[in-house]
Amino acid sequence: MVNLTYDLHIHSCLSPCGDDDMTPGNIVGMAAIKGLDVIAVTDHNSCKNCPAVMKLAEQFGVLAIPGMEINTSEEVHAVCLFPTLEQALHFDAYVYDRLMKFPNKETVFGKQQICNEEDEVIGTEPYLLINSADISFDELWELVRSYDGVMFPAHVEKTANSLIANLGFVPPDSRFSTAELKDLKQLHKVREKNPYLDTCRIVSNSDAHYLEHIHEPELTIPVREKSIQGVIDTLLNR
Repeated sequence: MVNLTYDLHIHSCLSPCGDDDMTPGNIVGMAAIKGLDVIAVTDHNSCKNCPAVMKLAEQFGVLAIPGMEINTSEEVHAVCLFPTLEQALHFDAYVYDRLMKFPNKETVFGKQQICNEEDEVIGTEPYLLINSADISFDELWELVRSYDGVMFPAHVEKTANSLIANLGFVPPDSRFSTAELKDLKQLHKVREKNPYLDTCRIVSNSDAHYLEHIHEPELTIPVREKSIQGVIDTLLNR
């Protein structure tokens, strides 16, 4: 087994809440400077900055996993990661078809910028990405697995847009095997109230919207090999 330092929940300038400096090049460069082994850029309801991130990550020697932070119909946030860029972009198209089409107002919500590997803005997303998609949390696990990916609920201890806050409990028939806490100090309390999480691998990611918030290389995840599939297998508890 190999232990990899990680941050698997990072927002780029495509997310309206992401800082304009969160370009693919800046994110990958910061991850490399900090010494992170593996990252995932997971914008709200979109994977459209993943192509640039993955090209740059290969150049910098950082393992990048294509992903998305989906907002389900219940307003539950979950991180979805995929073994290939092609599968991520197919999932992106599926989600986009089910996204509430409300025009983005940049002066209110922020820019939604799509970049190339030169950090040039090559497009913008016209519809607000932080809206919910017509996909329920209950169906999400099987849906993501149909693209060979893995899903885990995001920041479960938060009081907004989390599985526990929005549903009030962890559904007993859930199938996810990993859960994310932003603040690991809350782990005992959260597990005490939600015993399903006792069976889960717990990860802690930055949910960074600013470069300085990307994690330092302090936490590790054990994998059988340094590869995207190796990370996904660990998150699936294989």
